[in-house]
Parts: sequence; C-alpha cells; structure tokens
Amino acid sequence: MALEQIVDLQTYPLDDEGFRQRCRTLLETQGCLLLADFIVPDAIRSICEEGDAKQKLAYFCVQEHNVYLTPADGAFKPSHPRNRLVSSSKGCITDDQLSADSDLRTLYDSRRFRGFLCAVLNEDALHEYGDNLSSINIHYARDGEELGWHFDNSSFAVTIMIRPPERGGDFEYIRGARNARAEDMNFDGVGKILDGIDTGTRMKMSAGTLLLFRGRDAIHRVTPVSGSVTRMLAVLAYNAERGVALSESARMTFYGRLK
Repeated sequence: MALEQIVDLQTYPLDDEGFRQRCRTLLETQGCLLLADFIVPDAIRSICEEGDAKQKLAYFCVQEHNVYLTPADGAFKPSHPRNRLVSSSKGCITDDQLSADSDLRTLYDSRRFRGFLCAVLNEDALHEYGDNLSSINIHYARDGEELGWHFDNSSFAVTIMIRPPERGGDFEYIRGARNARAEDMNFDGVGKILDGIDTGTRMKMSAGTLLLFRGRDAIHRVTPVSGSVTRMLAVLAYNAERGVALSESARMTFYGRLK
C-alpha cells in the first residue's frame, strides 16, 4: 500500500521543509509534537481490525517500578523518589505478530516517513531494532489499566493512537523534569509529582493521532482507563544505529519472551 493511502499527506506534507521546520520548533518548545488525524480513517480501521483480531496473542502483565525504570538503590529508603514504586499494567503484541502487509509496517518502513522523523529529530538516520520483537508494538489497556509515571530510556518515542477508550487513558507529561545527559535525577521534583503536588499537561488523542515526544527528560504516564472499550496504541521504535536490540531483561519484562 502506498503511503498516500495511510497518511493524510495533504494536511501533513512530510517532504516540505517549511512543515518540517514548524514541527521541529513545536517539538523543541513544547517537548512533544501532536498531529491529529495523521492516519487516514480507512487505514486506522484496518489497523484496529488487526489489533482486535490479535489481542488474544498479547502478553498482559502488571509491573511495579520506579520512575527511572532501574533497580532499587539501597542507598535510599523505599519511600524515597529514587525507589518509590508506581504501577503499570498493559498488554502488548510484538513486531513478529503483525502481518507482513500491515499498514503499520508500511508506515514504519517508509523512507519518506523516516526522512520526516530524521528531519524533526535532527537524526542522520533511523533504523529498525536488531531483534524481531521491538520495532513495532501494539499496546492494549483495558478497564483499570494504566502506565505509571516514568522516564524513557530512549531519547524519543513515536506513537499512533489506534483507538481511545471511553474514559481516561490520557497521556500526561511534564517537560524538562530532569536532564538525563547531566545525570540529573531531580529527586525533589519527582517527589512532588508522585505526591500529586505538581501535575502535568494532559492530552486526549483521537484515533489516527501521531505523537512524537522526548521521554528521556519528560516524565510521563497514561492515566487509568475506564469503560468497556480497550485503549489501543501503536509504538514505532527506531534506533540511530544499526543492529541495536532491546536487552534480554527488557524483552522478558515487556514481552514475556526473548524471541
């Protein structure tokens, strides 16, 4: 399938340098770039149908983790922001479970789409993961499920809302909550966030919305889902270097298997 049948290229001219510059500016100033109705309705319908059909294959789990997604540090108390636990619960299907002709795969592999992402992110090139699980995932969140506050290990994330829930399931983030390059943990700020003193920007996304954000320095979460409609979100994961695989421990945590 041609990219024109998946992306609304009239509204979002991916090859246009002026459009790319506007997107770069939004990402730099706001910490995220949200493009509503990026995926056309027919393509979203097809992706949603595949997601529903394959939800039975999903690996569902509940995880307790700190916001840094790292093992506990014995130098701090369990109640300290460094070690305090939050809960994440979701299901996931992996790249190898998607069909070869999936619209998500066509989008992911598109040179035009990758070129757009490179321009916005100031990357020379973007490559698929070196393992067969991590490049494209579909995440499911049912009634009561959520993603707890956390920072990403990767410098950026690309997601597409496939189907929003009836209620809840909002993406919430706080830009610049730390400086990972400076090894800044910002314990005081994180503590205020976990205590509910400081709150972030909440974003409701309709089906077909593309969200690009830098999650290494922006703490973020997905609020609990409510209702009978399962929230469905696609995650498109790239690397700046070839052949990088997600670690074995991360694959077991997120997917319940190594291959």
